[in-house]
Amino acid sequence: MIYTVTVNPSIDYIVQLQNLTLGEVNRMDYDNMLPGGKGINVSRILQELGHESVAWGFLGGFTGNFVEDALKKVGLRSDFTSIKGNTRINVKIKAQEETEINGKGPQLSADELDQFKAKFDNLTADDTVVFAGSLLPGLGDDFYFDLIKIIRSKGAQFVIDTTGDSLLKTLPEHPLVVKPNNHELAEMFHVKFNGMDDIVKYAKKLLEMGAQHVLISMAGDGGLMVMKDKVYRSLAPKGTVINSVGAGDSMLAGFTGTFAETKDPVEAFRYGLASGSATAFSEDLATRAKIDEILPQIKITEY
Repeated sequence: MIYTVTVNPSIDYIVQLQNLTLGEVNRMDYDNMLPGGKGINVSRILQELGHESVAWGFLGGFTGNFVEDALKKVGLRSDFTSIKGNTRINVKIKAQEETEINGKGPQLSADELDQFKAKFDNLTADDTVVFAGSLLPGLGDDFYFDLIKIIRSKGAQFVIDTTGDSLLKTLPEHPLVVKPNNHELAEMFHVKFNGMDDIVKYAKKLLEMGAQHVLISMAGDGGLMVMKDKVYRSLAPKGTVINSVGAGDSMLAGFTGTFAETKDPVEAFRYGLASGSATAFSEDLATRAKIDEILPQIKITEY
């Protein structure tokens, strides 16, 4: 089973109007409420691709009920830990400019944390856990890392969507895949790249430090997958970028779900690239139809 962890999910309240004028009453032309969270995005793409998953995290209050009900309506399996605090609301205003107002999220009690952590005791070597998204207030930087140690003690795999020192710290525990972009990779090692060979060189350092597979997204220049003995590259498919939100989550889902099923990293890379691009070319997260439309454009070659 693939478990996705969204520690700080949300209701994403999307508001659209022609012009936003501060200090005055504004009337919206359109609004919508959606369940939000990077781990939830991963589960949604896994579902589109036919891979089963269970969404984990914390939900509370009437806002948490909304998120859980919304996931049930689309048939997405979840097993969130119930908490007393209210799940946050993120307001996304689309006017002459896009503005976001994101909630902090609730505080957790010690008992709520213990209930959540107990879920990890039942993992097996056939399972994969995907961590994606921000932490709740009051959770220390070691929160994910402490859970990763439990995961690895069970023989299960893990994936974590983070960058910088937070990512480097997890490498000795051998994450299944890491996916910094080329700029994040350069920042991690405090260097400037002069070409593709430099990117490959530092991606291999992540392998040497413990990562099993390294994906490097390079926007319009496509993507790289770096392994111990081979490097693969694909150019970016053609399309108009409409929505960059969730593209990284989609790429992670495409790779993780396909690898869990096939154990073929090249095929997983192909589905990862197609899923990420399909979301970038869509108003919302990608559909299976859009991913299938993009797949023939993904031409992977050895670098």
